[in-house]
Amino acid sequence: MEPVLTLTVPLSVDQLAALIRQQLPEPERIRLAHLLAPDDEYEEPTQAQLVAEMKEAVREVNLAKKGKINLPTLEEFLNEL
Repeated sequence: MEPVLTLTVPLSVDQLAALIRQQLPEPERIRLAHLLAPDDEYEEPTQAQLVAEMKEAVREVNLAKKGKINLPTLEEFLNEL
């Protein structure tokens, strides 16, 4: 059975860390740390990449306004996230 942590009171980060140390066995703490660690493969986009993405977004919106393409609904967009 997998350990479960149930919280019913607000805790600070330090309080949560202390609770985790007390309640979770070391293998589960290590697993949790790996899940929370930043993805090493992620790289911040450059300013040029951000500008290019914004230009593409504006182009797509303009095409949608002209009826040349269909953009996803808000629900479809959020489901992709």
